[in-house]
Amino acid sequence: MYLKKVDGPRAVSLPDGTVLTQADLPPKTTRRWVASRKAAVVRGVAFGLISQEVALERYGISEEEFVEWVRAVSEHGEEALKATALQKYRQP
Repeated sequence: MYLKKVDGPRAVSLPDGTVLTQADLPPKTTRRWVASRKAAVVRGVAFGLISQEVALERYGISEEEFVEWVRAVSEHGEEALKATALQKYRQP
C-alpha cells in the first residue's frame, strides 16, 4: 500500500474519541460550503491536522471568513455554520 507524503500529521484524535484524518477534510476544489465541510476545516485547524495558513490557501477563503466560522462554532456550535441559521446567530 502506498501512502502519499503529507506535511503534518495524517490523523488526530478529537476529545470525543473520534479520529479526524486528512481524508475527512473537504477536497481542494470545494465551492459549495455546507456546515459539515466548514466544521471539518475548523476542527482540522483547531486540533492541528492542518495549519490555518494552509487551510486558507487550499480552500481560497479569507482570514476574516475563517475567523467568523471559528467564532460561530465556539459561541453557538456547528448549527451556527448553516446559511439558513445566519439570521438567528447574527449579532444585532
